[in-house]
Parts: sequence; structure tokens; C-alpha cells
Amino acid sequence: MEMRFLEQTAETLQSRMNMINAAATDLKYAQTTLEGLDTVSEKSELLVPVGGTSYIRAKLDNPDQVIVGMGAGVSVEKTRQEAKEIIKKRLEDLDKARASVQQQFTQVAQKINEDRTKAEALVAAAREGKTQPDV
Repeated sequence: MEMRFLEQTAETLQSRMNMINAAATDLKYAQTTLEGLDTVSEKSELLVPVGGTSYIRAKLDNPDQVIVGMGAGVSVEKTRQEAKEIIKKRLEDLDKARASVQQQFTQVAQKINEDRTKAEALVAAAREGKTQPDV
């Protein structure tokens, strides 16, 4: 029963790691886009992704103003530099979260391996007819 619990915990941690990685990828994409705006001027024509590998043409009105999602459906207008700093901070927070989840996953994996070793010793002892394995 403990093994099943540990395996479920490992799956949950792996799922969290996947969510963190997806969020980090999204933020890195935003970071790259904002850095790319450093090289364009007002009224430049851009291709804006709309999903499904489809794009629309748009003209850049004000490259120094960015609307940033703050959470809970709230977005605010920030300067491009402020937006870069917000994204950088979020990436740092995700890196810390990823390290924490990775550490927890490693601990769970070690415990699973220890329990498997003990279970294998019990099975081997039972096959030999011993009542108590030398574990």
C-alpha cells in the first residue's frame, strides 16, 4: 500500500514538473518576444500568432507599452522594461519551484527503490522458506 502511495506521489510530482516546464516555456517565449521588440520601431508590421500555427498581420502602435497578466484575470499596462523584469522574476520563481519539486521527486524515488529492495528480499526469503529475511 505504501508503494502505491509513493508511486502516486511520484506521478503527482511529475505532473507538477510538467506544468512548471510548460509555464517556463511560455514565459521564455514572452521574454524572447519582448527582447525582439528592442529591434523594431513604431508602425513596424508584425505577424501575431492566433493559434493553430496561424498568424495575422498587425502594425505595432507603441512598442514601449505591454499589457501583462497579473493573475486572477487581471492585466495591467507596463513599460516594456517593467514587463521584462516581471517575466524574469516569474522565471526565477519557476526555477525555484522546479528545484523543490525535483528534490521531492528524488526523495520519493529513493524511498520507492528502498521499499522495492526490501520487498524483493522478503519475496526471496519466502521462497527459501525463511520466516525472517536478513534485511
